[in-house]
Amino acid sequence: MKYISFSITVLCATLVLLSWRGVNTANNTNTANNTNTANNTNTASTAKTATNNPANSAPAQNASIQNVTIPPLPKSATFCSEKVPLENFDVRESLTRELFSIMYAHSSTTYIIQLQGRFKEMIIKMLEKEGIPADIYYLCVAESMLQPLASPAGAKGYWQFTDATAKSFGLFVNREVDERYNWEKATAAACRYLKKGYEKYGNWTLAAASYNIGFANVDKRVAEQGTTNYYNMQFPQETARYVYRALAYREILENPAKFGFNIAKEHLCKPIKCKSVKVSGSVANWSTFAKEHGTNFKMLKMSNEWIRSSKLVNAERRTYNVLVPLPDARTNY
Repeated sequence: MKYISFSITVLCATLVLLSWRGVNTANNTNTANNTNTANNTNTASTAKTATNNPANSAPAQNASIQNVTIPPLPKSATFCSEKVPLENFDVRESLTRELFSIMYAHSSTTYIIQLQGRFKEMIIKMLEKEGIPADIYYLCVAESMLQPLASPAGAKGYWQFTDATAKSFGLFVNREVDERYNWEKATAAACRYLKKGYEKYGNWTLAAASYNIGFANVDKRVAEQGTTNYYNMQFPQETARYVYRALAYREILENPAKFGFNIAKEHLCKPIKCKSVKVSGSVANWSTFAKEHGTNFKMLKMSNEWIRSSKLVNAERRTYNVLVPLPDARTNY
């Protein structure tokens, strides 16, 4: 009986186990079938949605991917009426690099195109007055993008003078006034520098390079390399790219549509209508001064970035021409 009882117990346990495994197997099968059916249904639904939604359909070439191309080079080029030797592969590659860099800097280049409407004609007239080739305008673009910038190296203003160079070329700089941000005076100082460079090296291209790296550095390389031909000289990276960057800006800014920039004339910035007011004494508060002349400090500063403080003590009793926006300058634009 003992063994029969044990056998019956084992048999019962075995039957229970087999029964449990059968149920479990069935459940697993049903779960797998249900999951597979759900996945197939979801996949079909997703595929159907993607097919029915044009935005989700993937054409042979995805329209959202930018079509990147190498910009075209001109067949020939000059800078300040001096030949650019495009027959040399290194010159072509250098110009292509700068064209490519500027062409695909969409927001920055678009804003420069807009700012040209406000500043280009004015700057070129200043250059012509000083007897400087109009192509030098593009050095200003390369330096500051026509904006009142300050570099990490301490160069400031539209023509990016350092403190020492600014003062040596006649610009006044203190905590209240910084003439590096004065369009007329900074442009005149840049012209003086470039004229000196032209006198030293006999060509505007190397004079332009010296504007970036300084006379001492150019003199050293002229002595070492035995040439004053910029395109044949070895320079540090920034200066090696400098003139090419100005050339590239000229190519793009003079033919923006050719490079994909279709900016309508009405989107160009316009000159701000101003009157000139001479100030020879002190100004206790520029905001008060602005209100007294029918404007506000924001607009006054926009037209006179050389103002670097909220007041003017003017201990030197210098005379400043302050451009004051007309009362309707913002609305009658």
